[in-house]
Amino acid sequence: MRIAFYAPFKPLGHHHPSGDLVIATGLYDYFVANGYDIRLAGSLRARWIYWRPWTWIRLLKVYRQSCRQVLHGQVNLWLTYHTYYKAPDLLGPMVSRAANIPYVIFQGMFSTKRRRHPKTWPGFILNRAALKSARHVFTNKRADWKNLKRLLPEDRFTYVKPGILTEAFGFDPDARQQFRRAWGVGSEPVILAAAMFRPDVKTEGLSFLIRSCGRLADAGVSFQLVIAGDGKERKKLQRLADRHLPGRVRFVGKIEREQMNRYYSAGDLFAFPGIRESLGMVYLESQSCGLPVVAFHNGGIPEVVVDGETGFLTPIYQNGPFEDAIQKLVLNKKMRRTMGQKAALHVREHHRLIRNYRDMETILLNIVGEKGHAG
Repeated sequence: MRIAFYAPFKPLGHHHPSGDLVIATGLYDYFVANGYDIRLAGSLRARWIYWRPWTWIRLLKVYRQSCRQVLHGQVNLWLTYHTYYKAPDLLGPMVSRAANIPYVIFQGMFSTKRRRHPKTWPGFILNRAALKSARHVFTNKRADWKNLKRLLPEDRFTYVKPGILTEAFGFDPDARQQFRRAWGVGSEPVILAAAMFRPDVKTEGLSFLIRSCGRLADAGVSFQLVIAGDGKERKKLQRLADRHLPGRVRFVGKIEREQMNRYYSAGDLFAFPGIRESLGMVYLESQSCGLPVVAFHNGGIPEVVVDGETGFLTPIYQNGPFEDAIQKLVLNKKMRRTMGQKAALHVREHHRLIRNYRDMETILLNIVGEKGHAG
């Protein structure tokens, strides 16, 4: 199977890390690791492309290049990662049609409310066209799976549980000892958070967390808050921490994903609200390292965190329940350990990337073989 891979929302190697990029990279790496010939089909970013006419000439140029790449390389499958109204896949359907190869989407999203607004209506139409032209659509969110029922026959879309390479996210006792000694925390519980400091819901969530922890500290609860990440809003968050949690917050900067398990291992619980979080790979990563989670009950978080077993999911924007959940875990070491053990087991049983992607791989092989595209 020879695959052309395209990510219209955020190309592989993009300089802004995100959960979306993690999933795309994991998908690409899965096929590489399993011996498939997979090649990148351009790096054209399609975000709001329908309102950026100056990019249309580049779209035409990339289309011609991709057609040559697919035909000369004897590619027999086009795989697009993530198409939705903000970044609809225009390239994949056109090239696949021209080359007469199957067109498949991983993480296709469909939302009819986007047709009601003039700004998003073109994206809705273009994204719907891409979804309808796909031979098969995979999604890793239950909500998207339900929405796709309104557009496609059920034999043309499949739910795939989100997953990570659990081998890369295991508990590291040496790192725990090393970091806690460097941080000078001793036996004091460490609340860990990780997010990029973007001027959006990421910073809003971290601000909510800092204020919540500040109220807990004022009530006499003892802990340290460690935040991994960086970005434009760093100074704003540092000022907020100095005001609400003086001497209790440590900003450790941007950490490469390959090193994150060492930081998770040094923590005692993972807390991050995750406002409108699509999935939140950090929740899978932290649980895999044995940390219970505290987050909002919204978006895709309930698909990866079992409320009351591997963590606590609280009503969005409600301070009281969120702070109560953190306090419970900070004050109860036995509860932390029990939920952390369940969290690690849960990820290994339900969210191992290699296991979850095997079914997808089988479907793709069948699609390629249907019309003699295999080779």
